[in-house]
Amino acid sequence: MKIWLDGGLRDIESARVSVLDHGLTVGDGIFETVKAADGRPFALTRHLDRLSRSARGLGLPDPDHDEVRRACAAVLEANPMPLGRLRITYTGGHGPLGSDRGDHGPTLVVALGETTRRPDSTAVVTVPWTRNERGALTGLKTTSYAENVVALARAHQHGASEALFGNTVGQLCEGTGSNVFVVLDGEIHTPPLASGCLAGITRELVVEWTGAKETDLPLDVLQRAEEVFLTSTLRDVQAVHRVDDRELPGTAGPVTAKAMRVFDERSGHDLDP
Repeated sequence: MKIWLDGGLRDIESARVSVLDHGLTVGDGIFETVKAADGRPFALTRHLDRLSRSARGLGLPDPDHDEVRRACAAVLEANPMPLGRLRITYTGGHGPLGSDRGDHGPTLVVALGETTRRPDSTAVVTVPWTRNERGALTGLKTTSYAENVVALARAHQHGASEALFGNTVGQLCEGTGSNVFVVLDGEIHTPPLASGCLAGITRELVVEWTGAKETDLPLDVLQRAEEVFLTSTLRDVQAVHRVDDRELPGTAGPVTAKAMRVFDERSGHDLDP
């Protein structure tokens, strides 16, 4: 297995990042996960644009898009697989043990892991912790993911694949690594970015391609929505058949099924929409 680290391909067994890298010591970093089918990344331009937005939000130098594209292409060519999770990680680089940054410059890592297509439907749970819609990291895809690790572990304990958060004012926000959509009176709704959710790339495409409405939604909408579905880079559009103790149909409802078809067709015709 080959990965890209700071300018070139390395064997994964010998690739090393400093133990004083700010991404490790204080979580000072950002990342993107890109779906790659048969060596071809999906929506890479949108992912790189978001990487730059996250970098600016943390005060990191803008990543060099040409370099990241070269890195992605090299890693994909070196590790052929049918379906992969392409991970771009960009950190503050070697730095002091405190929160101040050093002057060594950022670290860039691009790695690839094999994955499989997700099931057509899944179970989710809500968790008692909240997203802070007014926090310094709100809307940034940072490597500070420990909160998501804890919430996802709780979901797995309850036989679910995802945990959903409300925000500090009791509105539906997002999952640990997904955006959430609900169907009300036959119409698709999803929380707005002001709720504190990440601006998911798949979320953005689904809103554009289905006309879904961005709507402030109370957390308890999950107990009355006709249909619920998730979106993310590796889930694409995935129906939800259970929310906490509420059982929904085991197969995608008609609105969700249509959204799944539209996404499959549009994404299949354009790899970089």
